[in-house]
Parts: sequence; C-alpha cells; structure tokens
Amino acid sequence: MQAYCRENHIELREHEPLHSHTTFKIGGPADWFALPDTVEKLRGLLAFAREQGVKTAVIGMGSNLLVSDQGFRGLVVSTVRLDGCRQLGETVLEAGCGLRLSQLASRAAGLGLAGLEFTQGIPGSVGGAVVMNAGAYDGEMAFVVQCSQVLTPQGEVCELTLPQHAFGYRTSRMKETPGMVVLSTTFALKAGNRADIEAKMADFAARRRDKQPLSLPSAGSAYKRPEGHFAGQLIEQCGLKGFQIGGARVSDKHAGFIVNMGGATSADVLRLMEHIEKTVLDRTGVRLEREVRILA
Repeated sequence: MQAYCRENHIELREHEPLHSHTTFKIGGPADWFALPDTVEKLRGLLAFAREQGVKTAVIGMGSNLLVSDQGFRGLVVSTVRLDGCRQLGETVLEAGCGLRLSQLASRAAGLGLAGLEFTQGIPGSVGGAVVMNAGAYDGEMAFVVQCSQVLTPQGEVCELTLPQHAFGYRTSRMKETPGMVVLSTTFALKAGNRADIEAKMADFAARRRDKQPLSLPSAGSAYKRPEGHFAGQLIEQCGLKGFQIGGARVSDKHAGFIVNMGGATSADVLRLMEHIEKTVLDRTGVRLEREVRILA
C-alpha cells in the first residue's frame, strides 16, 4: 500500500486515529488512511486495494459515523480533498463528493440560487448527503439532485439520473449497494434573491442552534423517524432524556441525539443505543431504526 500510494502521489497515513475524522470524536486507528485528491487517484487506489484483497471503507466528513474502539483493520479512504465546485449552467452546480454541504449552500446563495437552504448546518459532505438522502425542514437531496457520477463496486464510472438514485427516506441506491461511491453530483436549482436565500439559511441555522446540541460531539440524529412518530419524542417520553452510560449521554437538549460528554467509547454508545431501543420498544411498541453508520 505504501509503495502504491508513493508512486501515485497519494497521501497515506499509517495507524491513523479515526476519532480525528468523525464528528462523534470516537474510534480507534485505521491500518491505513488515504487522502486522494482526484477521482482518478481514488478509483485507482480502490482498484488496487480490491486486487490485493484489502478491506476498504470510504468516508467523507464522518458526520454520521460511529467507529469501533478497535479501529479498522484495512484501508480507510477519505474524500475530503475531492471538494471542487463549478457552475455548469445558469441554475446548475456540480460539486465533488468531498465538498462540505455548508460550502455548497454558501456558494449557491452567493450566486442567487435557491433550493439548498435546508442543508444549512447539516455537518456532512455532498457524497454522504446524497447517499443518505439527507434532509431537514421539508427539504431533501432528492428535491435538488439532477444526476451523479458514481463508481460502481466493479470499479466502473457511470452516471445516474435522478430516478436511478432510487431515493427514499434517508436511503438511496448507493446506500443499498455496498461498494458504490458517489464521486460528484449535479444540482438543479432555481434563481432567487440572494438576500432572501441568506435570510432563510440564517433562520434554519438559528433553529438548529436552539434545538440541537451543537456544542457537544455527536453523529447527528441517532435514529430515523418512525412512521407516525418522532424518535426524540418517544425517547423523552420513556424518561431517557439525560440518561448516560460511560461518556455517552442522551442529549438534555434533544433526546434524538446521543452526545459524547468526553471520553465516550464506541462501546458506551452501542450499550446506550441498545438500552434506548429496548426501552422504547417495551414501553411504546415502536422499533427504532438506527441512522448512524457503524464502521468496524
């Protein structure tokens, strides 16, 4: 791995602590951690790893990720340097998978393009958001995506139209296809007034600050919204707001979030989640579905 990355000018780190690359600030080291800065390098690296039988995982900002305390035995590839953004048409933007959503939203607002305001404050990358069909405040990626360039599990690059993404609630074709990687996405937006767009983004940001525990490390909403319910409300109704195991705690501000109070381990979080799920199921009959991705 070292020789391949050196020859192809890809930054490679050995025994890299993954807690440094997740918003939860939890997780042991990866055997190798690579930072390709072009799609060609990413594609070649994944092909090489596949040929060598090396276990791989591709991550973005790590905002929806819980990494095992033991880390990852294999290669973790970060897309954060694939962060380009360009305007293709009057109301069309193309963004690399590693671009922060906040940067994409700001770029769109600066151009007077509306449609991405709902992403304000979502702490993820474009690629991760498309895979998860991220959404908030009655908006979601499925409403603004035009097409995506993806890397198939076989190493081929192809383009997916909007219907081919098979978007659903917090899911997509990419999420349901192990090994498929979003490389870039094109967004179809609408012309708008810059001041109005920025005002809407500021309003959404204020709402997040008011309702969510942004001052503590977390992976965002721990659970998907159960049909006919809200996960946070169910957890709070069961008296679990503020419940803590080790360094992991059900947020006092929003019960749908699990926060790292300092020194929390992956084991702490998993034990807490198991307790939450059992308690909610026993008392309400509702089975919670995890939104956080586990990397082990």
